[in-house]
Amino acid sequence: MSETPPNTLQYRFDGPEDAPVLILGPSLGTTWHMWDRQVPELAQQWRVFRYDLPGHGGAPAHPAASVTELAGRLLATLDALGVHRFGYAGCALGGAVGVELALRHPERLASLALIAASPRFGTADEFRQRGVVVRTNGLDPIARTSPDRWFTPAFAAAQPAITDWAVQMVRTTDPGCYIAACEALAAFDVRAELGCVGVPTLVLVGSDDQVTGPAEARTLVAGIPDARLAVVPSASHLVPVEQPAAVTDLLVRHFSTAWQPAFDASTGQMAIVAAPVKPVLAAAPPAAPVTPVAEIAPAQAQPPATVGPDGYETGLKIRREVLGDAHVDRELEQADDFSGDFQNLLTRTAWGEIWHRPGLDRRTRSCVALTALVAGGHLEELAAHTRAALRIGLTPDEIKEVLLQTAVYCGMPVAGRAFRVAQRVIEEETTPAE
Repeated sequence: MSETPPNTLQYRFDGPEDAPVLILGPSLGTTWHMWDRQVPELAQQWRVFRYDLPGHGGAPAHPAASVTELAGRLLATLDALGVHRFGYAGCALGGAVGVELALRHPERLASLALIAASPRFGTADEFRQRGVVVRTNGLDPIARTSPDRWFTPAFAAAQPAITDWAVQMVRTTDPGCYIAACEALAAFDVRAELGCVGVPTLVLVGSDDQVTGPAEARTLVAGIPDARLAVVPSASHLVPVEQPAAVTDLLVRHFSTAWQPAFDASTGQMAIVAAPVKPVLAAAPPAAPVTPVAEIAPAQAQPPATVGPDGYETGLKIRREVLGDAHVDRELEQADDFSGDFQNLLTRTAWGEIWHRPGLDRRTRSCVALTALVAGGHLEELAAHTRAALRIGLTPDEIKEVLLQTAVYCGMPVAGRAFRVAQRVIEEETTPAE
């Protein structure tokens, strides 16, 4: 166990002190206990290191704004412990941390396993919407629906204790850290960089995963050189919990046979080290035998990124972050030869110049934008900017205060219409999905 400064992570070790280190990274909303069923076997041959995400499992609530920052905190923790090289297995958000390590710090990584992972997790709008729900309603709605996302219906029905454990695990997470993790996933997109992953990689996914399923897994395999794919039948998103024996077997096999030796910069040679010996595994329960299916997906070329002049790309990025992909895509798709130049001007000036300026933060700019739209009577734009305000981090109560202020300075009739627009949007955005 550990005491945790803000720039590090809460952690624990299991296994022999002189064994190679194997790190297990958790999914959003879980704790290191999601790996409890894997540790007894893995700890026979590896020094197993598990960590909690900020605000999860009682860890200090120091939110991390990006996957890059999470990876940096993990490395700072390992540096303080004198751990320089390691294998890494991560689930979902933990898998994103693993990809980040492979891309930015390949010299630290001996082998990689990505579980229920993706090079891009859904859309940015989906995770920002989840942040809006948590900010407004707390974590209880997310906690109650977690078993539906994490487990197959048959498993959830047969294992009520594990289902209750999952709900409590999410419910006791710090809301601010959960929202920050959603923002980190919203911004994560390494599709164009997968070809740069040079560490031996296993991609593992549950056959029934509806969050990051086999399609996302095949995208990883197609992009990462020589990656291997294992599909575990009768498992959903938290496959290490639902099919622990199958996952343990796959991890042992992968890390026993695909442990890349360290590169010696002084000689330019690879150091030859003995691979860990595969421990003897307990047999899978006879009532539910699981045989993983291995596949190799064909490589798919990634389209080249386009770069526009005069800050257009910067403006487009900010515009999407504030207004959401769906709104911006709709606006751009409706543009034609007549209105296209206006969309270009709007993106470059309003978003690439004004919203990009450091003098005001986005919350303040959002309050100004709401006020200006009401003052000008531009209520057709108010719905989009109310959604943007929620996504940026304003609460419904704060939006109400802005509109009350406009009632005094802009007039009661227009403020009344603005309240009706904002009320409709807030109800839509803060009502948890069924």
